[in-house]
Amino acid sequence: MPENTPRDQFGSTGSGGSSTTPSPSGSSGGQSSGGSSSGKRGGGAPASRGRTTIADGVVEKIAGLAARDVVGVHAMGSGVSRTLGAMRDRVPGGGSGKSVTRGVKAEVGEVQTALDLEIVVDYGVAIADVARDVRENVVAAVERMTGLEVVEVNIAVSDVKLPDEEDDDDQDSRLQ
Repeated sequence: MPENTPRDQFGSTGSGGSSTTPSPSGSSGGQSSGGSSSGKRGGGAPASRGRTTIADGVVEKIAGLAARDVVGVHAMGSGVSRTLGAMRDRVPGGGSGKSVTRGVKAEVGEVQTALDLEIVVDYGVAIADVARDVRENVVAAVERMTGLEVVEVNIAVSDVKLPDEEDDDDQDSRLQ
């Protein structure tokens, strides 16, 4: 890829949808032309033999699971999306793991990612503390597993789960 290709704030060239980690194989100073040989085919370090791409959905799943691990997070997504998701999960073949990414949107570039999360918190928790813990857990998980730099995690608290409220899943069981 030419070095003068325009990039967005995440280092993407506009292809969208996944992260690409470039290999240094195109740089000068790779193999020496001396007589020594390492005995490996293709030459160069294995890490320099290709590119790794990470899809938006991969980052969304990691972030969704990391956010759900935080104490005080009752659910992910707005009430409407949770209700529709619960109904979709009841349809054979309709629940293809989408609930893991419910309430999570990732924008992935070549070396960076930004995330938007929508959460429902339990009544009585300190919302600022829960949001901080979610942000820390998501950043740590995404950066550890993908190697991408997380530049921002925006958190929208869309609802609070009251102790006497039924869960959406219980309510949906009456809809048949």
